[in-house]
Amino acid sequence: QVQLVASGGGLVQAGGSLRLSCAASGRTFGNYAMAWVRQAPGKERNFVAAISWSGGRTYYADSVKGRFTISRDNAKNTVYLQMNSLKPEDTAVYYCAADGNYAKVAAGIAGSWGQGTQVTVSS
Repeated sequence: QVQLVASGGGLVQAGGSLRLSCAASGRTFGNYAMAWVRQAPGKERNFVAAISWSGGRTYYADSVKGRFTISRDNAKNTVYLQMNSLKPEDTAVYYCAADGNYAKVAAGIAGSWGQGTQVTVSS
């Protein structure tokens, strides 16, 4: 498995931006499709975005499409989530996840998970 460490969360006003990072170590990062999943207080985890091992395919939840962008730098073993036009309903703990199967991460299912980073959007 791959070890994942997410960072970049914080407090931001509505309409603002944040960029999350997820650094990977362990197995070859380039072999893994990656995803971001979030969990709001008292709610289930929800899929946010996924990216294939090469970066050639991306997939987004309807709620973030047009506002969030997932990308990766395989040379740096890092995946990013650029979040723009943030809304209070984006408040959640954001987790990065990895799996060798793109279809699985695009469904929010993965074999490896990071520890999460808190994003709070004030109104």
